[in-house]
Amino acid sequence: MSTIEDDDEREIESSRAPLLDHLVELRKRLIICIVGFGAGFALCFAFSEPIYIFLLHPFEVAARLMAAENAGGGHGPFSMMSAMAGLSEVPEGGEGLRLVFTAPLEFFFTKLKLAAFGAVIVTFPVLAWQVYAFVAPGLYKRERRAFLPFLAAAPGLFLLGAALVYYMILPFVLWFSLSQQIVGEAAVTVELLPKVSDYLTLVTTLLLAFGLCFQLPVVLTLLALTGIVNAQMLRTGRRYAILGVFIVAAIVTPPDPISQLSLAIPIILLYEISIWCVRLMERRRQRDDEAQGKDVIPV
Repeated sequence: MSTIEDDDEREIESSRAPLLDHLVELRKRLIICIVGFGAGFALCFAFSEPIYIFLLHPFEVAARLMAAENAGGGHGPFSMMSAMAGLSEVPEGGEGLRLVFTAPLEFFFTKLKLAAFGAVIVTFPVLAWQVYAFVAPGLYKRERRAFLPFLAAAPGLFLLGAALVYYMILPFVLWFSLSQQIVGEAAVTVELLPKVSDYLTLVTTLLLAFGLCFQLPVVLTLLALTGIVNAQMLRTGRRYAILGVFIVAAIVTPPDPISQLSLAIPIILLYEISIWCVRLMERRRQRDDEAQGKDVIPV
């Protein structure tokens, strides 16, 4: 008797290789990853100042709108979100944005950190593909087909979380920070002058927090693929998952309810989408098992 499982087993057997061959293959993949990361690092470092200025754009818009509000313009944080989305004009005038660094090489090291962070994002498709190419020979054909969509979904979800940070979370955080200034006719002036390294730390922390939290559907679906969780388990634990989401949102976001809800609500929606994806995968696996039971070829 011959079945699809027998074909899978033969395919796995044909891909077996001595340990030395696996080590040679691993060295090859690591070299490609290092070269790719190095090229991405050099590219991002060459454009580190334009990238940093791009990351400063929400801060610049917040500063202009805050200056316009102090002058009686009647702007608010939602006006900033509208301006970031290009739906309204940013007021002209006001003082230029000022950041400082207090150590001789602080801005240089900040650009190095920015280049490393950018290199990981730029070269992620290459890094992920090399990991997949190394482990693919040890996977069944149906497992390889199931794994490929995650390679495309992971960077897309990360970019979605990053866009939420850039266009929504940062405006609220920066607007709140600027609103704490004491300026005007007071005898004491308290002005926000952030360090270049502190601002980059804030941006990268938020980008990583939201980008990684948005990987929830990928993680849960992979866990379901390995049989660790199932759709019924996810539905039963929904209330605990929602509680955990709000706890994580309270930890990784600034201390204001709007930022916390901005992370918690999308994550809860992604959790519901994950349940739907896991259920679809379980139905497909059931159909495949039924097809394998019928696909028996007598010898």
